Amino acid sequence: MDVRTARNRHGRGVRGPLLPQATPRFRTRSQLFDTAVLESYAPIANAFPHELSNLDIAVDTIPRMRLSSDMTVLPDEIVADGPVPLGRVIPAGIDRHGKPTRARIVIFRKPIEARCINKEERSEILKMVLTTLVANHLGIDPADIDPDFSW
Repeated sequence: MDVRTARNRHGRGVRGPLLPQATPRFRTRSQLFDTAVLESYAPIANAFPHELSNLDIAVDTIPRMRLSSDMTVLPDEIVADGPVPLGRVIPAGIDRHGKPTRARIVIFRKPIEARCINKEERSEILKMVLTTLVANHLGIDPADIDPDFSW
């Protein structure tokens, strides 16, 4: 049984994209989130260009960490809202193939998006998470990066 959801009178289908690719509306949610992360990180990276030259920024959809259920206090390299991680710092090291890796900050998209209603809240949460993680990576107080910082 052939079920047709839309009428296609002459068999041509859609002739082109509904939105041009250059428009902001064409971007996916994950692309918009990636852009927001880069915009929040740019002032921090500009303030500490030499110290952060060996730091990578990554965005992951959800946290993929094995945390025990009895952990009430998370390590300093993990920023969380209660038991839900929002981001973490992965220090430089050696991978399973024996190659050196760079230090990396990983931001978790879904937990952050679940906690914000609009772009301004998302920007504030990203700024807070990135400031905390960069301060942990550099071993300094978050107030040294952002004087208005409050957790």
